[in-house]
Amino acid sequence: MDNDFIIKIKKSLLEMKESILTNLASESNEFRKLLEDMEPKDLADIAADDFDRKTLEALGVKEMNRLRAIEAALARLENGHFGVCLSCSKKIPRERLEAIPYAALCIDCKSSEERRNR
Repeated sequence: MDNDFIIKIKKSLLEMKESILTNLASESNEFRKLLEDMEPKDLADIAADDFDRKTLEALGVKEMNRLRAIEAALARLENGHFGVCLSCSKKIPRERLEAIPYAALCIDCKSSEERRNR
């Protein structure tokens, strides 16, 4: 891959990482506030608060997984393995990397993985 593309991808990954970290910090503060604001309530209020907490937790888990994928992509950039499918070792198409810079699998391997997980 050419150097300009690598620089562009690295910049994109770092921006994504910064955005996720900012969002997680914000969600963490919101989550903490939710817990602090809890007081004795009726069942409907408790259920609504529980839903809010679970939603924040789910968002946090999803973002943490995405952050890990970004960190792994940055490591692959550093060690020269970026753009190579972790499953079949074929090159990941440039278009896929432009769309999902932290992609670790080629389209065929990702599709196979998704079919297995259904």
